[in-house]
Amino acid sequence: MIEIIPSKQSCGATVRGVDLSLDLEATTVQTLRAAWMEHHVLAFPDQRLSDTDLERFVSCFGAFGTEPFFDTITGSKHVVALTRKADETAPLFADNWHSDWSFLPQPPLGTCLYSLVIPPVGGDTGFTNQHQALEEMPLALRAQIEGRTALHSAVAAYAPDGMYGERDRAAGRSMAIRFSEEARKVHGHPFVSRHPENGRETLLGCFGYIIGIEGMPDDEALGLLLELHDWQTHEAFQYAHSWQEDMLVIWDNRSVLHKAYGGYDGYDRILHRVTVAVDSKKFLQPAT
Repeated sequence: MIEIIPSKQSCGATVRGVDLSLDLEATTVQTLRAAWMEHHVLAFPDQRLSDTDLERFVSCFGAFGTEPFFDTITGSKHVVALTRKADETAPLFADNWHSDWSFLPQPPLGTCLYSLVIPPVGGDTGFTNQHQALEEMPLALRAQIEGRTALHSAVAAYAPDGMYGERDRAAGRSMAIRFSEEARKVHGHPFVSRHPENGRETLLGCFGYIIGIEGMPDDEALGLLLELHDWQTHEAFQYAHSWQEDMLVIWDNRSVLHKAYGGYDGYDRILHRVTVAVDSKKFLQPAT
């Protein structure tokens, strides 16, 4: 019997009673997807999974997403290794709030991570609920973003001169990051959108991948984006997830932002990741 245990924080739930190494029945997938829409982040502890198992699970939730700036592992077109070695000195990867690949024309609807090696301390992942952030947003702040288009780009992260560009490679990062001039492309998405599955209004992305606001001078946009970021990531909207080895976590990029936390210097950390592509018929549409 499937047991879904809410985190009692702003989002997140633990799921027990299902073996993800087996083929899932349609009714089980429906139950898990309903829980995912309700809690936005699902954690499945005590799972012994191969990369093939991981891919099969992801295929129950959507198509496989692309990885524009990561190399996949040998033998897989979809699995990426998120690694950090015990002696690594490069800056912590993904320690800023973001929604995965929000700069794409159609961002992935979800991300799935499976833990292989987890340090005994640190390494949590933070999530912040963007349904709640929008619902509780001060009216004056919401009025400034209502109907506006955010300009998303990976330029600050994955361009050759970006955070994970040439200088980062020289620092000896163990992850297989592939920086590119393609990171300079810009795509617009509405700040306020309606989630195509749960029907709730939500916010997509935040300052970092959002580099400007269509039709607004850069200096004005910067101030607004920083104010919005402070609100989106308020502690009241957060869920702190603690990892165990052999744990699978899937989150909804349409509902939450996330970030990595450190605190495990001197220990290896290895997780495998697959993104879940959105069905084109279910892509975020401007809220009405």
